[in-house]
This record gives sequence, structure tokens and C-alpha cells, in this order.
Amino acid sequence: MTSAITSVLVANRGEIASRVFATCVSMGLSTVAVYSDPDADAPHVRAADSAVRLPGSTSAETYLRGDKIIAAAKAAGADAIHPGYGFLSENAEFAQAVIDAGLVWIGPPPAAITAMGSKVNAKALMDSAGVPVLKDIDPESVTEADLPLLIKASAGGGGRGMRIVRELGELADAVAGARREAESAFGDATVFCEPYVERGHHIEVQVMADDHGQVWTVGERECSIQRRHQKVVEEAPAPLVERVGGDMRDRLFAAARTAVESIGYRGAGTVEFLVDAGSAASGSDGGSEDVRFFFLETNTRLQVEHPVTELTTGVDLVEWQLRVAMGEALGEAPVAAEAGGFGHSIEVRLYAEDPANDWQPQSGTVVRIDVPATVRFGLLERPGIRVDSGIADGSEISTFYDPMLAKVISWAPDRTQAAAILARALADAKIHGVVTNRDMLVNTLREKDFLAGATDTSYLSEERIAALSKPLAGDGADLLAATVAALAASVRNRAAATAVPGAPSGWRNIPSDYQRKTYLAADGTEIVARYRFGRDGSVELPDLEGVSVESVSGDTVVLTRDGVSRRYEASIAGDQVFVDWPGASVSLTRAPRFIDPAAVQRPGSLLAPMPGSVIRVAVAEGDRVVAGQPLLWLEAMKMEHTVSAPADGIVSVLGVEAGQQLSVGEVLAVIADEDEATAE
Repeated sequence: MTSAITSVLVANRGEIASRVFATCVSMGLSTVAVYSDPDADAPHVRAADSAVRLPGSTSAETYLRGDKIIAAAKAAGADAIHPGYGFLSENAEFAQAVIDAGLVWIGPPPAAITAMGSKVNAKALMDSAGVPVLKDIDPESVTEADLPLLIKASAGGGGRGMRIVRELGELADAVAGARREAESAFGDATVFCEPYVERGHHIEVQVMADDHGQVWTVGERECSIQRRHQKVVEEAPAPLVERVGGDMRDRLFAAARTAVESIGYRGAGTVEFLVDAGSAASGSDGGSEDVRFFFLETNTRLQVEHPVTELTTGVDLVEWQLRVAMGEALGEAPVAAEAGGFGHSIEVRLYAEDPANDWQPQSGTVVRIDVPATVRFGLLERPGIRVDSGIADGSEISTFYDPMLAKVISWAPDRTQAAAILARALADAKIHGVVTNRDMLVNTLREKDFLAGATDTSYLSEERIAALSKPLAGDGADLLAATVAALAASVRNRAAATAVPGAPSGWRNIPSDYQRKTYLAADGTEIVARYRFGRDGSVELPDLEGVSVESVSGDTVVLTRDGVSRRYEASIAGDQVFVDWPGASVSLTRAPRFIDPAAVQRPGSLLAPMPGSVIRVAVAEGDRVVAGQPLLWLEAMKMEHTVSAPADGIVSVLGVEAGQQLSVGEVLAVIADEDEATAE
């Protein structure tokens, strides 16, 4: 059946909404955005031809309200709905409601979504179709012999509702936590268990199917580098498949075709597999037929990591989603798709989070985001960088949604070059206002095991994270950056002065002490920058041996060391100072001249690390606790976070209760040592 489409509403937000709009425009289609109150001025809203407000702030009030979205489509005159990913993209009831409303659903048939919507049912279907699967284990019947195992949410994905269990004593709490998170994220608390493959590789196959019985396998991707069971780095083709060779790609493609053909699939989808690393190692000697892989799930939507497939195959997946939805036949599969693609593409997810602090999500204002890009949302004709982002200067990262800032993707003729140009683009990016995982991503792209393709699902171990999270700026950079900031500030201050504006900063008739400006580093360390301007225009830097000042302006300082000059850019936003130079950057805060007594916290205070809500409290005032003991759980950015006791002591103050909404820095509890508690 042919269905003409003239106007598309995207039932989503952020970069995926902007991504779909880009293809719609290239096809001559009108675009409609929907937005929540926090997203009123978001880039995806400005990118659309028209927009409809969904009153409210939370996902449950807005992007998960299918009735409001369908009403918005009708009000705006849209004749089709694209769900993007997340939210309602894999909701069969919403898909059916769209169809029943007389609109074109740009996605698979509701029956196919239902078939794959429950991971438990999906595995049973795949098993009966002959696709290899890992066995399910009932959480109520787990024994020591079953360990380690993985608890998974039956509905949804994105790592939410996942827990690894290595000891039986952890099982009950892990199942309860997984159920809470699954219920919050997907509205379905069903979880199941399966054997946990310690050193597996996450390989997925992109598929595209039409209404005429044809299925394309559009290359494979490797997504093994994950944190919190969520992907961080994705690439195509999969290094593991390339290394093993033989018929491994053909076997994966055949299994993916079987999976989608067995459920009458249509549109874009992804069949995910877990490859046993042990069997892959043996297969690397030529026995690819011995490499074992197991079906994980079928994502009945577009994947976050779809750009790496587009860049290696030249296939615009969103365009084909639209064309298939209009009834068009796929025709002959692109040569590049069947061959696994041409060249190599790597995608990293740039998040507002702190990898060194248990991947803690961050919120706040993105003062500036400038990632060097060759194209945005499009294909590349030569080695370069693609950026897909729904964030712009001034965007607010709220606690209501995922903290991803951008997907940064490279393409090059080979993997080594793709990693190098991606690392360079990230290192040179100017990202001001929020803590991000940028430095960790750059260090990963330059790390020897990554470059060797040795990246299984255990790659981001605690030990490796500590090394990868080291700042790109290196040792001593904070003092250097503080000095640059101080020099630039002195020039700005003199330019704004009303008295003797032409005199150098701090000028005296006779030599005087050095001028000083104090800043705070990211870890709170106080840094004092000392400098003195001479009457001849020279600048003395007593604490930077061998460094001379070549030039100073209100936003740029050029320093020379050992005959090598480097340009530093300094910018200010309130009390925040950002210093950027090629390959690195430093964020500082101007130290207050006076301390606000109200800001001083009692010793032992535990402060809310992020905005969110309290979902559970496990202690009461007066309880004795030990270091590492869980005290309470917070929900923020669709994830559950545990707050533990930093040391042995007594809960002398408990400042929160379940259901309470928190701001950053609010006092959660005070842990006092026994002597202090007794004295009180």
C-alpha cells in the first residue's frame, strides 16, 4: 500500500528530532516538533517548521503521552509520525493508535513491536526460529552455580534495569533495584536473569525491511565499550568481525535476517548479539565457524549509533524509513551494506557526566559547545567529522532527560585514521559550563588496547577508568590556565576603567609586589596566579619558570616556552573561567573575596551530588553505619544512584525522606564519629 507523506511530526526531542528533520527537509517534507516546558527553546524546536507544546516537565507528562502527541500531529496538519528512539518508539499501543488515527506510522508493524517488546518473549521466539540464545534463569531459582548472572528489564533498553550479580547475597537487592528502575523508565517492572558473559563483545546488525518481502542487512556495528550497560563508543565495521574473518559476517547477517523475517518486520531495526570473546579468540586463527554468538534483542527502531552505519555504507537510514513507510520497495541492496561498509567510522557519545566520580550525571547550563565538524547530520564524502547534537550555546541540561550533549562521529579510510581525527576534534572542542566525559573519550581513542581492537564489554574496568579519566591538560595546567585567565582579566579590567585607562594594570612609579588573582580548580584546590606588568609592557611570571608573555588581549594570551609559542583563549561566564588551547582546556572558578557563612557545611555532611528525587532511605537518625554502606537512593536522569556512607559513624542528621525533590548541594545527611555524636 502506498501512503503519501507531506508533513512529519517527530515524537521525540533533542538530537534525534533534529536528525530526522534534516532528512525530511532534504526530501521536501514539512516538519513538526513537540516540546515540553523545559524544551521550549531547544534547538529541535527551532529546527522545525512548526511546534506544539506538551504542557509539563517530566517525560510522563509530555513525551510519553501518546494521546497528546497524536492530537499535536492533527492540530499541526502532520500526516505521519516518526518516533525517534526512546520514549514511545517501541510502544506497540502507540504505534497502533497512530495508525488508527489515520496517520502514517514510520516504524515497524505493531505486531512486530509486540513480538520483540518483551525480551523474555523475544528470546523464546528466536529460539524457536533457530537463532542461538542464552538461557533464561528465573530470579526465584538462582543457585551458586548460575553465577555470575545478569538481571535485565524485559521492556526497554539503554542499560536501565540492568544489574550484575556475583554473589547470592546480592541477588534480592539487585532484583528489587532493577525492578524499580525498569518501572520508572518503561512502566514495566518485569525482569529476568541470564548467564553473564564476562568478556563478551556486543555486535549488532542493522536491518531494513520493506512490505514486499525484501530485507537488507546494512552492515554490522561493534558497541562493546559500555558504562552502566549503556554504549559509549560504537564503530563500523566491527573490529572483532574484521579480525575473525571467515564467514562470521555471513553467519551474523543470516541470523539477523532470520530474526526479522520470523516476525514480519518492516522498516529500520537492529538485531543485537553477544559474541563470546573466548570463542572469538580461538576463531581468530581461522576457525570462524567456532565463534559462538547469542541473540540479545531486536530494537524495533532506529539506533542511537546509526550514523556509523550511514557513513560506511552511504545509506541514509532515515530516508529509507520514510520511503518504506510510503510503500516503496527496497530494491537491490547497496554493495557496501552487504560487504560490511567502506572505510571505518567511530561514534562517541559526549555526555554531561563525571566518569571519575562513578559516571555521575551533571546538569546546568551549557555556556558554549563548539565541536569542529565537517557536516551535521549528513553523510561525508571525505575523511572528516559529523556532529549530531540537540544542544546549543545556552542550552540547559535538565534532570528530566538523558544528559547526552552530542554524538561525534568520524569517517576515514581506515580505523587508525578514524580514531585519530575523532580524538583531535574532541580534544580541540570548546565545551564550557558542565563537566563532561570528553577527556575520557579522547584518552580511550588513543589508548593502545582500543587501537588494537581489544575492546570487549569489560573494557571500562574501574582501573582503566581511573587512567582514562585523567585530564588532557596534564600536570601544572591549572596554574598555567589561572595565569592566562588573570592576564586576560587584567586587560579587560583596564579597558573598562574610567580612571587612567591607558595605564598598565597595577602600574607603579617604583617596583612593587606582584599582582594576584585567586581561582578554584575543578577539585576545589585554590590556585594563586601572580604576575607583574612592567612599564615597558613586559610581564613577569614568577611561578612559571621559562615561560614568557608574547602578547595579551582581553580574550587571548600568547605564551612562549623554549622558543615555542602557544595561543590560549580565555572566556568568562559569571564566576566561571574557561581557558582553551589546542588539544586541551581547563575550567576554573573565580574564588570569592569573602566566604558566605551560610555556605559552610557541618563536617561529615553528605550533599546531593545532582538534582533528583529520593526514592528510598535505608537509615534513620541515630543509626550506626560503616564506610560504603548504602544510606539512600536517588533517581536522576532516568537512572538510580546509590549514596553510601563515606566513613564509619553515626547518622546524626537525616535531612531527606522518600519522594523528596532535591537540588544540587542540599544536605542529605550528616555522618558524625561516635565522639561527636555523643557530645551532641
